[in-house]
Amino acid sequence: MNTIPHRTLCILAIVGVTSVSCSASSTSSGTTDQVIRIDGSSTVYPITDAIAQVFLAENPEAAVEVSFSGTGDGFDAFCAGETLINDASRPINEAEMAACSDADIRYIELPVAFDALTVVVNPANNWAEDITTAELAALWSAEAQRATTTWQDIRSSWPDEPVALYGPGTASGTYDYFTEVVLGDGAESRSDYIASEDDAVLVDGVSQETNALGYFGFAYYEENQDALRALAIDSGAGPVLPSRDVVERGEYNPLSRPLLIYINAQAAQENPTLQAFVQFYLENAATVVPEVGYVPLPQDGYDVAMTQFYKGKVGTVFEGQMQPGLTIGELLTKRAEF
Repeated sequence: MNTIPHRTLCILAIVGVTSVSCSASSTSSGTTDQVIRIDGSSTVYPITDAIAQVFLAENPEAAVEVSFSGTGDGFDAFCAGETLINDASRPINEAEMAACSDADIRYIELPVAFDALTVVVNPANNWAEDITTAELAALWSAEAQRATTTWQDIRSSWPDEPVALYGPGTASGTYDYFTEVVLGDGAESRSDYIASEDDAVLVDGVSQETNALGYFGFAYYEENQDALRALAIDSGAGPVLPSRDVVERGEYNPLSRPLLIYINAQAAQENPTLQAFVQFYLENAATVVPEVGYVPLPQDGYDVAMTQFYKGKVGTVFEGQMQPGLTIGELLTKRAEF
């Protein structure tokens, strides 16, 4: 199986003295006051990590640390001033906006890709080809914890076999997005499933259990198609399998979503390494994003993002809301008018 790795590197830092430490990150040596610490979404992590690897190869004097703890925990660190960039698989929410405001942390919000959040089963599953959003809601609701325990409980033609569920933990932006758009605003998800902020763990679980079903970002499915099978999603207009084409056409609803990075605005003004890294990110995202397994923005989307970054355009176009069903074109219109 070819899961996207959660890289663990031993870092040699030379800042007057020599010390050795290990962390889950993409890192190079550099001065500590210029280090770019990035945390947040495990969904966005493969993009940022891949770009950081190339950036460090071209800029060996720079210091970049990339890790993931989930969008929510990432925003906790970002709004506390502990990181300079937060990877996010959903927009910043109202509570996080307030936390950043209270800490006088202003942020620049930049979309970098689109994702087709993917529902997967084990390849040995020979009965499920598609699933409706109503069935997903019935399966993942808090009430389903007692009422929906077998495949037959989801759809009567499916076998009377226990369903084994895998999904992101509650700190994950993927969890937040899926729960809100599938179950509804304010609804609670069931909790009796195998949860992890590391999508590779979820890939491994579904790939090893015939009766498993899980959900995570498209890149983790695309990288592991030999061990997983995607279900087509039917939101009322017929089943649609996730792919770059259906996301670009705005047909993969409601599980298509923007992927974002949030940059500390003050640090972006003061830290030339951060400025160079974000510029490098936006210049290379169109190439790296599809290689990782997500849907890139059109070039004018990255051009607008670059302009807004250098103008120091702070705030969010999402007003603290998920805004499911937003297409790439609609997002770019919002950004251009922001």
